[in-house]
Amino acid sequence: MHRMLKGWWQSMSQPTSLKPKHRRALAWSQPPPPEKHGFFTPRLLRQTALCCALALLVACYAGPLQHEATAVLAVKRELPVYCVEREDDVITVSFDASWGGDQTLRILDLLDEYNAKATFFLVGIWVEKYPELVKEIHARGHEIGNHSDSHPEMSKLSNAQIIQELDGCSDKIEALTGERPTSFRPPYGDYDNEVVTVSRSEGYEVVQWSVDSLDWKNKGVDDLIRRATGKVQKGDIILFHNDSKYILDALPTILKSYQEQGFTMIPAREILLEGETTIDVQGKQHPVAAE
Repeated sequence: MHRMLKGWWQSMSQPTSLKPKHRRALAWSQPPPPEKHGFFTPRLLRQTALCCALALLVACYAGPLQHEATAVLAVKRELPVYCVEREDDVITVSFDASWGGDQTLRILDLLDEYNAKATFFLVGIWVEKYPELVKEIHARGHEIGNHSDSHPEMSKLSNAQIIQELDGCSDKIEALTGERPTSFRPPYGDYDNEVVTVSRSEGYEVVQWSVDSLDWKNKGVDDLIRRATGKVQKGDIILFHNDSKYILDALPTILKSYQEQGFTMIPAREILLEGETTIDVQGKQHPVAAE
């Protein structure tokens, strides 16, 4: 069928009065008047025939294409939690800690000053390097979440490697604090269905963020404050980094703004809903209504 249409298409689309080597010369000259065939010129006849061929080709493939498109749309996508449907005015302040640790104690002091409890997502290699900071974060009542063991792109890993990253980090945290994390944030926010499914099967809820401070871009204090406070709503999860350049200068204003807006700052494990829940296409966690 394809060969018949292709050969017929080529024969109908090429002018019969010209050899291929003459086409370039013709393109730069004035075309001759069309031959008269009543309403239809030879060009129009060829175009009509081509349209008919296209219609036939589309008809042949419309069914299979529609079926494949429906099958693709039917594939379920597993989503992490980006924010939570909450009736009370609570939000989560979260910090990813992957590299430096020099500013962490001051961040903890500021959180204490503004009566805020946060979640620190720690990488295993950071835990190894800063064990005393890990203990201090825990001692001050903040949640410690899992941020992988070596900070890879999780979607590129096998299921066994995903589990290895989760266990490697959690084992180190548990050895220092006596508690095993229940929240996991993939490095770079990178995930796929397998990352989410495997993480949940291992006892972790995958937690992303709904407000990104973009503090790592180092655009200044004012930009950081604006991004972190401008459109915060109850149930939001805000992302910061413990080693970003302007976090210490901006954080007092940010935390004060949250207080003035009436928000209580609680860890991710407390903002997540208990019982049966659903996650919509925006990544918002909702309770399942009782029947």
